Amino acid sequence: MPYAPAVNVEGPADILFLSGSAPSPLYHRHPHVPEEHQHAPDIETQTRRSMEKIKLILETQGLTFRHIVKITKYLTDIRDMDGMVEVLKEYFGDWQPASTTVCVNSLNTPGARVELDMIAVRPK
Repeated sequence: MPYAPAVNVEGPADILFLSGSAPSPLYHRHPHVPEEHQHAPDIETQTRRSMEKIKLILETQGLTFRHIVKITKYLTDIRDMDGMVEVLKEYFGDWQPASTTVCVNSLNTPGARVELDMIAVRPK
């Protein structure tokens, strides 16, 4: 991959910067191979796939979604916001990190409708 799935910064609190997570597999070939990027048509499934990859990264670091302090959400269609938010609630529950939503023309592969990047903090 041409980037790390996450970067950890140590200090008074450890900070984990999670790279954008789209519905594509976490590890895939570059240049992209279309067969590795078959996306579900609905925003809910795509969001869950993205969140499951983020959950896996958090778990390998001993973190949970409660450690997330910032999320940036990229959508190719702002009308997908409600469906995406409903799935995020499944993972975050009543936790509400700071967030930004950006509508973009396209994402890294055809058919991808959502990409999420996050910042997690682990107090020492």
